[in-house]
Amino acid sequence: MLGELAALVTALLWSGTSIAFTEASVRVGSFHVNISRLVIAFLLLVITIVVFGFDIKMSANQIFNLGMSGFIGLVIGDTFLFKAFQYIGARISMLIMALVPALSAILAYIFLGEIILPIQVLGMIITIAGIAIVVLQRKDNKVKPDYRGIFYAFMGAVGQAGGLIFAKLAFNEADLNGFVATSIRIAASIIFIYPVFVIINRTPNPFYKFIGDKKAQSYMLAGSVFGPYLGITFSLIAISYTQVGIASTLMATPPIIMLPMVKFYYKEEIPMLSVIGAFIAVAGVALLFLA
Repeated sequence: MLGELAALVTALLWSGTSIAFTEASVRVGSFHVNISRLVIAFLLLVITIVVFGFDIKMSANQIFNLGMSGFIGLVIGDTFLFKAFQYIGARISMLIMALVPALSAILAYIFLGEIILPIQVLGMIITIAGIAIVVLQRKDNKVKPDYRGIFYAFMGAVGQAGGLIFAKLAFNEADLNGFVATSIRIAASIIFIYPVFVIINRTPNPFYKFIGDKKAQSYMLAGSVFGPYLGITFSLIAISYTQVGIASTLMATPPIIMLPMVKFYYKEEIPMLSVIGAFIAVAGVALLFLA
């Protein structure tokens, strides 16, 4: 039950994060937001670990698995996802990303030996169906299918699923604090992304575009706290206490959770079909909790 609750908290945090990072990206660009959020989150994690005195002892194998988790999930997965947004828009990209729970369950069965009960499979299918209904109601300017974009979105889904598997391997080996694990995961991603940023922008300062823009700074700070700092930490707690497929299904519910946020923040009307999809997804989540 703790794992399922942590997964839902993750989805809630990521829902708020998406709004904050969207607003920040409009102002300074997605690449600057991507690297800046990781640097801020890493600094917050280091401060948290030092203040609370969390045990940082890990085996070399755990560090390797967490590093690979960060590289595959945050570097490869997110990079392909951002490219998918560029080619096919958010609506189709997020629909394809709904494959993450299924891919996670398959990979967890192959590499971790996790077996999901039939009622849990039903819950996953119902939840994903509800998410798909909601996502298909969203509108964007990309209406022409682009097979490159579809490929990028699928690779993004594979990256996120693969990242979860490596993280689970680290937790299966020995007890590990979620904040400590997240710090290793993010540090690994920074090691790969930061040099690219410096080469492209010809500056070592990832925050230079935020100077003088207090709104962008506020959005970035809020998104960094709720996203890579707390969100990723809770996602790792989730997979450490429940099966990867179930955790990833619950963590895929931000399109549902965002409905009231979008109505409140952007004053958008919510289509009735989206409401129906939300209820279907909630029914699937309930099955996962009752299984």
